[in-house]
Amino acid sequence: MRTDTEIRQEGMKALIQMLGMVDAERFVATLSRERFDYTEWRKTHLPEMDMEALSKISARYAEDRTDD
Repeated sequence: MRTDTEIRQEGMKALIQMLGMVDAERFVATLSRERFDYTEWRKTHLPEMDMEALSKISARYAEDRTDD
C-alpha cells in the first residue's frame, strides 16, 4: 500500500504531465480555495465510463498534446 505522500507525488506528476506546470498548480489552487467534494465532482464533471476507458482516452489525449 502506498503512503499518502507517495500518492500526492504521483498525482502531481500526473497533473503536470497532463496540464503542464502552471495549469496543474492552478488546478490544485482551485481545490484549496473552495470546499471540495471529489465524489460529487466526479459525478458531474467526468464522463460515465470505467477507469480503463478513461485511461485510454487520457493516454490518447497526452499523445496528441506531445505531437504539437
